[in-house]
Amino acid sequence: MILISILRSSMYTLIAGLFMSSGIFGFGFTHGHAPIIRSRPSPTPAPVLTPAFQIQFSGTPSFDDRASIYDLDLYDTAQADVQKAHARGKKVLCYINAGAVEDWRPDASQFPPSVVGNAYAGWAGEHWLDIRAIDRLAPIMSARIQLCADKGFDGIDFDNMNSFENNTGFPLQASDQITYNTWLASLAHAKHVLVGLKNDPSQANTLVGVFDFAIVESCAAEGWCTDFSPFTAAHKPVYAIEYTDVTSAAAFKTYCKRYTAQGYNLVLKHQSLDAWAQWCQ
Repeated sequence: MILISILRSSMYTLIAGLFMSSGIFGFGFTHGHAPIIRSRPSPTPAPVLTPAFQIQFSGTPSFDDRASIYDLDLYDTAQADVQKAHARGKKVLCYINAGAVEDWRPDASQFPPSVVGNAYAGWAGEHWLDIRAIDRLAPIMSARIQLCADKGFDGIDFDNMNSFENNTGFPLQASDQITYNTWLASLAHAKHVLVGLKNDPSQANTLVGVFDFAIVESCAAEGWCTDFSPFTAAHKPVYAIEYTDVTSAAAFKTYCKRYTAQGYNLVLKHQSLDAWAQWCQ
């Protein structure tokens, strides 16, 4: 059974790779159906850009703006909203906090105290997790991924995927992060859901073959967008979120000129992650 599982996971990764540069995500995966087989595109000088990306965690999304891909909270988004998005030709990602526990989530009490670490600075009610304890985290994360698939989401935005670089209260190593992130991706692929690498720039080159796309925050303002060039080189979408508290409209316009040509898909957002968004022209 282990061999069969490995083969299935490997086949899904192979299929996703064959479908890049087609469809909204850059893949030929169609929600609710088997992947559509298309011929592999010819190499191009620059990555193929994908449609506009929207991330919204406050307010009810209307699905009537120019965005074709929506990143929405797993628990706060009803299945009917996912269906509404699909009816309007949109694709939807579910947000799952994979590196920290938030005390307001319905499954927060299921995390054993032994895996709960330091408070996440700046985010009340949130604590880092011991990502080495995969056996204890597996039932919770597996249930979250199953809920994501059951609601009909097309992909997953796993957040806090670089725990080892933070003050978690645990002696985490880079290798622990690679193991954990790879494990999460395999769980998502087993449910036929695409999966993105959130931030974690120092490991992008190692994990590019495992993840289907990437989501990065403030990479232009902080100067590390090119750490995700392995994704753009592989024609895998990179959705770059910049925030108005740091990035002005003028600066965002400059970032658009610089990074769009390199294959990055930028959006400017309020930190509250409401419906407001500005995209590159």
